[in-house]
Amino acid sequence: MATVNAYLNFQGNTEEAFNFYKSVFGTEFATVMRFKDLPGGNTPAEDLDKIMHIALPIGNGNLLMATDMLASQGQTLKTGNNFALSVRAASEDEALHFYNGLSAGGTIEAPYKKEFWGYFGMFLDKFGVRWMINYDPNQRS
Repeated sequence: MATVNAYLNFQGNTEEAFNFYKSVFGTEFATVMRFKDLPGGNTPAEDLDKIMHIALPIGNGNLLMATDMLASQGQTLKTGNNFALSVRAASEDEALHFYNGLSAGGTIEAPYKKEFWGYFGMFLDKFGVRWMINYDPNQRS
């Protein structure tokens, strides 16, 4: 069965925001990955310590997740792209079903494909809602 979690985007202050959220929820980070952790990445030196992915458990199997949007990658934070719904599928077939179904009539932002952590795709659905579909055979957060 799939899980759905909020995925937030920040413009360089993800770590500050998540340390605040951590203090409120009283839990420890499940995952912290920085841009310097990317294999073969082309991230500028000033962005290497910024957050590529962070996950904070907030109860009942829910995760609050986020990333830093990088100006060096042409990313600009604005209302409408500051969050996404992240679906973690239980199987690759389920992930493809969600990706193909929800993206129908929408705008593909990242085609569903194999990444270093598993499988991933991102799109705006036909109603303007941003979705991230993930399947990780190792089921990391």
